[in-house]
Amino acid sequence: MQKITAKILLSIFIICAILSPAAWRQANADQTSDEIASLQQDISAKQLDLEAAKKRQDELQKNIAATQSQQASLKQQLSLLNDNIAKTELEIQSTQLEIDKTALEIKKLALEIKQKEDDIARQKEYLASVVRSLAQSDAVNNLEIILAHRSLSEFLNQVEYAKDLNASLEEVLVKVKDVKAELEKQNTSLEKSKENLEDYKKQLEDKKAEIGDQKINKQYVLDKTKQSEAVYQSLLAKAKAEQENANAAIVAAEKKIRQKLAEQQGIGGLKFSDSGFIWPVPQNVITAYFHDPDYPYRNIFEHPAIDIRAGQGTAIRTAASGYVAQAKDAGYGYSYIMIVHGDGLATVYGHVSRINVKVDQFVAQGEVIGASGGMPGTRGAGYFTTGPHLHFEVRLNGIPVNPLSYLP
Repeated sequence: MQKITAKILLSIFIICAILSPAAWRQANADQTSDEIASLQQDISAKQLDLEAAKKRQDELQKNIAATQSQQASLKQQLSLLNDNIAKTELEIQSTQLEIDKTALEIKKLALEIKQKEDDIARQKEYLASVVRSLAQSDAVNNLEIILAHRSLSEFLNQVEYAKDLNASLEEVLVKVKDVKAELEKQNTSLEKSKENLEDYKKQLEDKKAEIGDQKINKQYVLDKTKQSEAVYQSLLAKAKAEQENANAAIVAAEKKIRQKLAEQQGIGGLKFSDSGFIWPVPQNVITAYFHDPDYPYRNIFEHPAIDIRAGQGTAIRTAASGYVAQAKDAGYGYSYIMIVHGDGLATVYGHVSRINVKVDQFVAQGEVIGASGGMPGTRGAGYFTTGPHLHFEVRLNGIPVNPLSYLP
């Protein structure tokens, strides 16, 4: 009887050890907990730096908005360029902080996952010990157990011990399942953090490219104007006239070719034959949106397009099948291509450095029609541009509409 009782009590002792957090704490576990706590402090510090940087960005954005409301002048334009550069530098700083913070979070999560794995291994080890003890106890049949006790009362008390043992085992099994579920959740969170890290790294490269373009733009303005307000105002007038002339030519060219197509194809004219638009250059960062309030030359003209970042000389593909209505090579002025599609749609591709097509030519969706430009002072860029990109317009019945409503 003493042998049987000792085994059961030993099992109960093991269960108590499992359920006691103190039994889990070992020297290496303490070290891991300290590392996690230290990493959390570093993460919190990065978060504070992020909040400070974003607060400064908001202040700069207010300055930019206030400056944009002022009358166009060289001083105003340089102030805008300087504030935009400072804002982009802060965005680079913020993105780097996000990268550092996310890397710390990944390291912290990895340690927390290791803790969970150690917890599961420890609990499984204890459970195995309990099961082995129970197996030894089960080797004695019930009659032997009853005869080994001096009274029925003593036997019943022993049965209660066994019930407590079963209940404790059930509790440990539930805890193992809970820890496993938490481990799976943290693994999912870790993968998401890794994806975020890659996104932040790409954003950082994009921002570095953007600030490079902004600095080139600023230097171009300084070189062209020689810091003369009169020269700047003359350039503004020329840029405004250039855009107005381009718009008038686009409207006239579209009317002309649609009338011609209607005569050739009968009532209704050209029909849209594709399943939808495609991106004219590889999908990339949009540096200016349709009617963008932050467009640096908004005080000269509204921005009727989106600007898609594209390296100088990137192949431009027609967004949909159609006919070339305009292929304007303006030398170092504003060069562009216009294609009309069915159902009243048309697309315009601006700041092109090379033109591969001619007016009236039919082009299939995806066909290369030219090369992108936009680098200040290069062919096709025009008087004012913000760096290498494609200016992409979508027009419906002659009126510019948001291209993002049509792109996949």
